[in-house]
Amino acid sequence: MPQLALFDRSDRTLIDDTTGTITYAPGVVARAAADAWFATLRDDLAWQSERRLMYDREVDVPRLLASFRLDTLEEPAPDAAAGRVRAVLRAARAAVEAHAGARFDSVGLNHYRDGRDSVAPHNDHLDELEPGAPIALLSLGDVRTMTIRSKAKPPRVLHVELEPGSVLSMSWQTQHHWDHGIPKTGTPVGVRISLAFRVRPKDGAAGRYA
Repeated sequence: MPQLALFDRSDRTLIDDTTGTITYAPGVVARAAADAWFATLRDDLAWQSERRLMYDREVDVPRLLASFRLDTLEEPAPDAAAGRVRAVLRAARAAVEAHAGARFDSVGLNHYRDGRDSVAPHNDHLDELEPGAPIALLSLGDVRTMTIRSKAKPPRVLHVELEPGSVLSMSWQTQHHWDHGIPKTGTPVGVRISLAFRVRPKDGAAGRYA
């Protein structure tokens, strides 16, 4: 099970074959900016808790959530805190788009409070994505491990340490062939916030995973 070394400064191509392309790039956002963005989103964003049906019962989603259509970020903010959040999201969008060479129209945010918070292995729902458009995941805050697992047997498994300011990019095709998730951990960890940039159909929701 390959694992990327923590704080290796080089960009990495994790997967590049007929199943798609996944790359990991540390340091896309400078640490000072990443830390400032993290503090603003942690303190000023109106995070939501949710409950979902799972195995015939309703359970708490093990993380906090938020989402935005990016075309709304230029609208007048209702208060100062919302204005600070929108400024961060605009700056984050610009940095991620410059890195990815793509335009995004939605962002889903996840707030992992500690090692008990997680997201189960999944692929993005292809009917909720613009065909052919990539997904770019910006990490802020503490480091968490993402597990990437092939759907084909025997499975190929990668473990990636997502450091603050890094961007993990996935081509649309990978969602057919790979699952990704943030597992729970008993190791003490701090708060992590992720921003998942996507291109949604015009009538689609913003979506919030990983």
